[in-house]
Amino acid sequence: MQIPVIYIVSDSVGETAELVTKAAISQFNGSGSIIKRIPYVEDESTIDEVIQLAKINNGMIVFTLVKPEIRTYMKVSAEKEEIFAFDVIGPLMDHFHKQYGKTPLFEPGLVRKLDDDYFKKVEAIEFAVQYDDGRDPRGLLKADIVLIGVSRTSKTPLSQYLAHKRLKVANVPLVPEIDPPEELYQVEKDRCFGLKISPEKLNQIRRERLKTLGLNDQASYANLDRIKSELEHFNKVVEKIGCPIIDVTNKAVEETANIIINQLQLKR
Repeated sequence: MQIPVIYIVSDSVGETAELVTKAAISQFNGSGSIIKRIPYVEDESTIDEVIQLAKINNGMIVFTLVKPEIRTYMKVSAEKEEIFAFDVIGPLMDHFHKQYGKTPLFEPGLVRKLDDDYFKKVEAIEFAVQYDDGRDPRGLLKADIVLIGVSRTSKTPLSQYLAHKRLKVANVPLVPEIDPPEELYQVEKDRCFGLKISPEKLNQIRRERLKTLGLNDQASYANLDRIKSELEHFNKVVEKIGCPIIDVTNKAVEETANIIINQLQLKR
């Protein structure tokens, strides 16, 4: 008996059709079948070639083709040559079309794009956690965006919000007693954003923070003179870097994030 050849035909990479095929074959201990994947099929001539190969090798075809004209051509051509061709995704798409009353996108590879998008988001979130609050200065040179500012200027929540947009963000707190890491001055100024805030607003935020922690809201952390000293230090650092400054005094995290994203897009 001739070993059957199964041709996996797809207008994307063909992973879905191959997984389904292998799952079915596994129930027969593989049966010695040979699987050949033919990805990125977008024209009728390629389908003609596959049909001829299947005919010569007494093979069969398992396919995922989302474009209706190519899918129809595969079905008709296979029937004409009496070759078994199994449509993995087509019938289900047709059912969803009737069920939802919507026209499919007919765009190959969407599952893969969604997976890539998901993993990029996870990677960005992990990056934001790893390089939060200046923990590791090496992250500054790897980041898409670097945020700098004094304590309680929403650097961390802003980093996380931007991470959900698949942007790798590192942030550095600025304190007069501690020199910023040298890596900060090596970052391209267009990728660095200084977060500015009014002394009065910051005083209010810090006092509320201390109360939440059960501490005295008159501590130096919330002292107005101390805050002004920190902001003066902030101004010196951002002036040296030459990076854009965003006033976050009365802005929500989403607003600040949109400003940053828009500026990055303009630069590109």
